[in-house]
Amino acid sequence: MKFELKKQDEATKARAGIVTTDHGDIETPIFMPVGTVATVKGVTQKDLKEQVNPDIILGNTYHLYLRPKTDIIEKAGGLHKFMSWDSPILTDSGGYQVYSLSGRRKIKEEGVKFKSHIDGSYHFFSPENVMEIQRKIGADIIMAFDECTPYPCDYNYAKRSMHMTHRWLKRCITHLDKTPLSYDYGQAFFPIVQGSTYKDLRIQSAEFIASVGAEGNAIGGLSVGEPAEEMYAMTEIVCDILPSDKPRYLMGVGTPINILENIALGIDMFDCVMPTRNARNGMLFTAHGTMNMKNKKWADDLSPIDEMGITDVDLLYSKAYLRHLFAANEMLGKQIATIHNLGFYMWLVREARKHIIAGDFKTWKNMMVNQMNKRL
Repeated sequence: MKFELKKQDEATKARAGIVTTDHGDIETPIFMPVGTVATVKGVTQKDLKEQVNPDIILGNTYHLYLRPKTDIIEKAGGLHKFMSWDSPILTDSGGYQVYSLSGRRKIKEEGVKFKSHIDGSYHFFSPENVMEIQRKIGADIIMAFDECTPYPCDYNYAKRSMHMTHRWLKRCITHLDKTPLSYDYGQAFFPIVQGSTYKDLRIQSAEFIASVGAEGNAIGGLSVGEPAEEMYAMTEIVCDILPSDKPRYLMGVGTPINILENIALGIDMFDCVMPTRNARNGMLFTAHGTMNMKNKKWADDLSPIDEMGITDVDLLYSKAYLRHLFAANEMLGKQIATIHNLGFYMWLVREARKHIIAGDFKTWKNMMVNQMNKRL
């Protein structure tokens, strides 16, 4: 994997770059649709490619390990072939899922014993076997195994957790160094900065992660309930330390406004279930604000879903029709809304890139944040 920085915005810390992988180039800043279990929920791969056309999507190690199981993916020739997707894929390591299983897991220095949310069976994740699993899944970018702390989090717990994440990182690297690639293309490895919302811990963690010299770096443990201002403060601290010649990935973020504000702080890569999850509940994101398609106000509005026409569905269907589909609980409504929201997220990061290159990102960003903060 290679990363080339194309433009640095002068008024902010926003960057435009290109990540090169064996499955294609990724123009940054980029949003990665979440394909947790080898599918971006509610959208076929054909519609995803033709309507949204993301440079990269995300899969989840925890979920894919449990179902369909790693050996089936390996037998298929890797995740790309299993799900018929020929563009780049990133897999997260399962650290966040372990965090979310708070009542079903036990964390020790050796790793994490957890209970499957599917059938209650017990499993064990260690830095070593998570690297093995990600080798076999075969994503272009794989993540270190870490512990994601909750918010709020006791300082001493956050400190112990951070140091354990650092020790786990060393074990991940040691194991990767002696583990051959499973397929005929490269895999880049990203470690993860932790430290909760404590400035001194974030600085320590960022310095340690930077010292590893990995091909890219990630920031975890944010967007877990903390105020947006704390997220931005931690992101800024970390971005000032992480090397500028490597891509920076802020995990699990976020709203369109979160994404723009974090781009301004120097983040290159994002993922979040919000566009797809909110779409399934009838919430649409647009450049002029959010729309709840279940509201009666749209019942006789025959104007297009979004006059900007970012995706084909925006102009093909009316607000009234989409509202009708939700009222009738038709699956097509969720599919249309999902395509729209993912299309909007991709439009947003690509427009951000254009304005970074043009040199007017800050003015455009401030205008967009003001508009998107409205309820339509």
